[in-house]
Amino acid sequence: MRVPLSWLREYVDLPATQTGRDVQAKLISAGLEVETVEQLGADLKGPLVVGQVLTIEELEGFKKPIRFCTVDVGQANGTGEPQEIVCGARNFQVGDKVVVVLPGATLPGGFSIAARKTYGKTSHGMICSSDELGMGDDGTHGIIVLPPETEVGKDAIELLELVDEVLDIAVTANRGDCLSIRGVARETAIAYGLPLRDPALIDVPAPNAYGYPVQVSDPFGCDRFTARTVTGLRPEARSPIWLQRRLQKVGMRPISLAVDVTNYVMMELGQPLHAYDRSLVRGTIGVRRAQEGEKLVTLDGVERTLHAEDLVITDERGPIGLAGVMGGANTEIADHEVTEEGVNGTTDVVIEAAHFDAVSIARTARRHKLLSEASRRFERGVDPQAAAAAAQRTVDLLVLLAGGTAEAGVTEIIAPSAPHTITLPAGHPDKVAGVDYGRETVVRRLQQVGCDVYGQDELLVTVPSWRPDLVDPNDLAEEVIRLEGYENLPSTLPKPPSGRGLTHRQRLHRRVGRALAGAGYVEAPNYPFVSEQVFDQLGLEGDDPARRVVKLVNPLSDEEPALRTTLLPGLLGALRRNDGRGSHDLALFETGLVFLPREESRGATHLPVDRRPTDEEIAALNAALPAQPRHVAVVLAGAREQAGWWGKGRPADWADAVEAGRAVAREAGAELIVRKGQYGPWHPGRCAELVVVADGAEQVVGHAGELHPRVLKALGLPERTCAMELNLDALEAVGDGTPQAPGISSFPVATQDVALVVDKPVPAVEVEAALREGAGELLESIRLFDVYENAEQLGEGRKSLAYALRFRAADRTLTVDEASAARDAAVALAGERTGAVLRG
Repeated sequence: MRVPLSWLREYVDLPATQTGRDVQAKLISAGLEVETVEQLGADLKGPLVVGQVLTIEELEGFKKPIRFCTVDVGQANGTGEPQEIVCGARNFQVGDKVVVVLPGATLPGGFSIAARKTYGKTSHGMICSSDELGMGDDGTHGIIVLPPETEVGKDAIELLELVDEVLDIAVTANRGDCLSIRGVARETAIAYGLPLRDPALIDVPAPNAYGYPVQVSDPFGCDRFTARTVTGLRPEARSPIWLQRRLQKVGMRPISLAVDVTNYVMMELGQPLHAYDRSLVRGTIGVRRAQEGEKLVTLDGVERTLHAEDLVITDERGPIGLAGVMGGANTEIADHEVTEEGVNGTTDVVIEAAHFDAVSIARTARRHKLLSEASRRFERGVDPQAAAAAAQRTVDLLVLLAGGTAEAGVTEIIAPSAPHTITLPAGHPDKVAGVDYGRETVVRRLQQVGCDVYGQDELLVTVPSWRPDLVDPNDLAEEVIRLEGYENLPSTLPKPPSGRGLTHRQRLHRRVGRALAGAGYVEAPNYPFVSEQVFDQLGLEGDDPARRVVKLVNPLSDEEPALRTTLLPGLLGALRRNDGRGSHDLALFETGLVFLPREESRGATHLPVDRRPTDEEIAALNAALPAQPRHVAVVLAGAREQAGWWGKGRPADWADAVEAGRAVAREAGAELIVRKGQYGPWHPGRCAELVVVADGAEQVVGHAGELHPRVLKALGLPERTCAMELNLDALEAVGDGTPQAPGISSFPVATQDVALVVDKPVPAVEVEAALREGAGELLESIRLFDVYENAEQLGEGRKSLAYALRFRAADRTLTVDEASAARDAAVALAGERTGAVLRG
């Protein structure tokens, strides 16, 4: 909403020293969002005067028509002689009054005016258009032609009100009252503590039986309809300069007197109006819902097919307007036309000022993609009691400016309704804000808004008709708080109850994130949406459970309509984007939910809004949701260790992905079994299956290793990209979250190395498990430090695994015999289970 400061001052006696910036600060403090203050004419400098065209000479021989004019500017040029000016516009003639800028002046934009030779003539100034003066669109796209009675030599800056300040306010959806000068003036008066001259407080005649006939068939859609008639308008009457300028300043284009007056009153009072050419209206004006498929040509010249929910204005022929949105072309006010018989045009008009249902108007405007100034106001809330005043104001202006006669008939149809009242405890705003306002302040602020307030401890508040957004006690509390100043609210830090903190699950998630970040991984959260084609790119089997997805009814993108069942698509996409932008050494991780549909599909229940749902209702709603376990995944590509003076570095490989899984398991306190596996996107020869033991049974919780070359090609990933994904919830279920302090022994360790030869297919993890079990309680740790393959020394299809075994007793120093016995027992069990034999 654009609000000229000069117009605002008509209703509020602001101090003369107050600028637009000052008013902006006050309104912002009161809760209105004043985005900018436009300084009209800030760089404009005269002389800028009214002139009368005396002669026009057409100059020949140029690519475009050029005219050499002499213009009478009175004594403004200091000589009284006619001013010689070259002009290319053609919408004026000899005798017209125009706006002339003389040498020495400066136009908006810093354009200085001086005498200069052009088209073979010397031009002493310019004849101005509205664009050149920064006035906006006046509909002519040419020179400003002033009314004939305008005085020659008069200062045009003052005449055209070129210097002003305009506040541009972003009005929120609940403050429809501020889409008018009246509403903003009310807020300004409250902010400054000044009285308001309400433009809606005018004498309005009572309705009678002589008004234009109106029938409202849908009182819910239209609860108030006022009709007034003005006859005998002069068709040639033009909108005066002051009215045109005010419309231009608020961002509207002058059209014709009758239309301009209705637009002016709408901007002034916030009540949309419409003027019908009475000679084109047939019979009774009606308000009803449209019949499905009815046609209407609106004022923009578009034929529209109406919907059964559209509210329309009709006469005996059918629809003549979309109620609250736009009028119809079949009753449009005609522009005046000069003929041999005289001046033709609209002389009699019917003025409509009605109140329509906000939801109905909003739906109609969006259905027809026809957003207008009227629909913008109706859908945000219009004061229903302003309709009669707006109609009277329109009638008064038409009579004053066009010489019309207001007919005595007044039509006013009102659906019965009671004012909205709210019971408000006097101390409620204090509780909401945490500030002791007191009853007197609460009552005073509500009365300033326009409420009627009665009572002591329990206030009975009657909401003003122009504030339909005030519906409950919290709304009233907000009014008190904003008018007292949001900046005056104390800043108080919340005090959480003692003894509460992160849950065990939250602490685990943070530990996992810190562990992976400490290992050099960068967290890369992704959206949980995937396309079903990505499962083909990952090489999943057709019956893989991961292919069963939950599809969204309204996805953000039609290309990704499903919720993820694995974290890999998002992480691999992030890796691909970073690699494509030149970052080739990458290690990324993510923890997040995956969404697994349940075997039995259930519909979600609708929870009540008037009470807290019961535990059973919440449980039923949760049962309808998909399972949402939390996973953790990593992806790696490029160098894992950078080359430098310290060494050659090394690339990331499958072992790094496996180690990331082990690091996560350590944080969860779970024992992770790593063995050879084969699944989906991983290379079958370089894939580890990650297993835990839950309730005595093994459970596969993830995979790690190098991705298959086909997957890398399908997804456009770097060679040898590796990945790991784990079910973090499953790890948490089997893990021991008790913090374990490291044991420090005062006795020395006994180290025994052993190299075992086994068949190549035998996993090292099975050999390690047998060694650990066979060594017994004295074994402190075991580490695989070498894998050796040589067919000549070991035999075809054989490999050597070298382990370092550390033995220690808690109560004594072990002897060589005790350590050797434990080692031999470990080797014996490994030989029994895996066929391992000592190398050598």
